[in-house]
Amino acid sequence: MPFQKIESEKLASAVVRQIENLILQGVLRPGERLPSERELSERLAVSRPSLREAVAELQDAGLLTTRAGSGIFVAEVLGHAFSPALIELFARNDQAVFDYLAFRRDLEGMAAERAARLGSDTDLKVIDTLFARMEAVHSKRNPADEARLDAQFHMAIVEAGHNIIMLHMMRSMFDLLAEGVFYNRQIMFRNRSTRDALLEQHRGINAAIQARDGAAARAAVAAHMDFVEVALAEQRKAERHEALARLRLQHQSEKAAKPEA
Repeated sequence: MPFQKIESEKLASAVVRQIENLILQGVLRPGERLPSERELSERLAVSRPSLREAVAELQDAGLLTTRAGSGIFVAEVLGHAFSPALIELFARNDQAVFDYLAFRRDLEGMAAERAARLGSDTDLKVIDTLFARMEAVHSKRNPADEARLDAQFHMAIVEAGHNIIMLHMMRSMFDLLAEGVFYNRQIMFRNRSTRDALLEQHRGINAAIQARDGAAARAAVAAHMDFVEVALAEQRKAERHEALARLRLQHQSEKAAKPEA
């Protein structure tokens, strides 16, 4: 974690500002455990009393929380962008799902363009490393791992765009996606041809970002999200046909079992 030694001003206040900034920048994530008090005081070069004062202030602000016997953690400050009732409506509504994909197309395209232009060498290395892990997992044909790395890859691009508002908004939205509110990504990764196409699309996104070609990165994200939209529409169409077929079979079974008058 990139903690820095505290120089001047009131030590506790300086600690508070540094931790607040790390949370705001997305470096410290909700639920993440901070180093031990001894280690953190050494990294920040402050006394333990000053550190405790800062932690208490951050706890009062709702940014940190202490778990007995476990340590100090970043509070779950993100939550969901929407109320539980609205989330339930999203889950049952096709328009909400495809509007979500359109929303991602626009914002992630912008994030990819920003990542190509503004991302640090370290940011781009993280994205490239995640893509390499996606390639490795692809050969093992594990839909759950592929879906997990897919989300991590896209979030790394958002993080590399260095827009604080976009980062926290998209992180909240990806939490909903991980919970299957919009659609089950694992189902999509079970189809061989779809899996291969998705990997190639991620390859194109990564290549454009590594080349620092913002326009190409944005176009690659748009093409990827267009593909996901078509694949999801076909998947839902097949699910509806299967549901209708089951209803017909059930109706026929009930009709056959019904005694004649």
